[in-house]
Amino acid sequence: MPHASQVADVNGNSGNLARTALGDIGQLSDVGAFEVRRRKRQQSTVRDRIEVRLKSCSPMARTYTPITAEMADYIRGVTLREPEPLRRLREETEDHPQASCQIAPEQGQFLQVLAYAAGAVKTLEVGVFMGYSSTWVALALPAGGKVVACDLNAEYVERARRTWREAGVEEKIELRMGPALDTLDALLAEGQAGTFDLAFIDADKENYTHYFERALALVRPRGLVVSDNVLWHGSVVDADDHSVDNEAIRAFNRKLHRDSRIALSIATMGDGFSVACKL
Repeated sequence: MPHASQVADVNGNSGNLARTALGDIGQLSDVGAFEVRRRKRQQSTVRDRIEVRLKSCSPMARTYTPITAEMADYIRGVTLREPEPLRRLREETEDHPQASCQIAPEQGQFLQVLAYAAGAVKTLEVGVFMGYSSTWVALALPAGGKVVACDLNAEYVERARRTWREAGVEEKIELRMGPALDTLDALLAEGQAGTFDLAFIDADKENYTHYFERALALVRPRGLVVSDNVLWHGSVVDADDHSVDNEAIRAFNRKLHRDSRIALSIATMGDGFSVACKL
């Protein structure tokens, strides 16, 4: 990348940079005409290269690369290491009416990387569905590690149990059935505040703020709270969409942006992950 002083010269001064690098052609009076023309061409080439490099520093160049279907396939092809039980589950549920409740495979693997990076031993999941994300995380935990998994739907959880067994992580899952807010309040009442390394929220959007507050209390300092669907299929920027879920996600994103208790980023894979680190 060019030096900052070069960026400051983007409005018309790139020629000065080229001349500085090559020397002032006006001083070449003792050089033959051919050599002068050659150096002028060289100077022009350098100037063009500098212009290209300076343009690469423009704000437009710092936007995201569009993730087309072809690009998504490429990314999966060079990064995804999906265990066989998870691949089977994903393919089995692709046509399920609630398939959107399941995260993308690259999101699952990203959660696993976060669990490894955090040295996670004890994690929390709000919204299990069929066990895809909890299995990714459980595979990153050491022996004796635990995922406290909260859900309401016995049918979906039964399929999750099968995935946990097939992946060899069933003993790492502590399943708590019932309304998630009740479960989180119970964990706090049991004195488990500050004992979790990582929490993942992927449940009803209207309660995201409530889930987040309890999860933040439950994770340790420098622990992570990850929340799915924070881009809500792109609808967060649709000024005409005032649906309950969309407004809930917008309010949630605004809340996290203002929250001085956390360091915050959004990973734009899938439908968007907010990643909050407790300070």
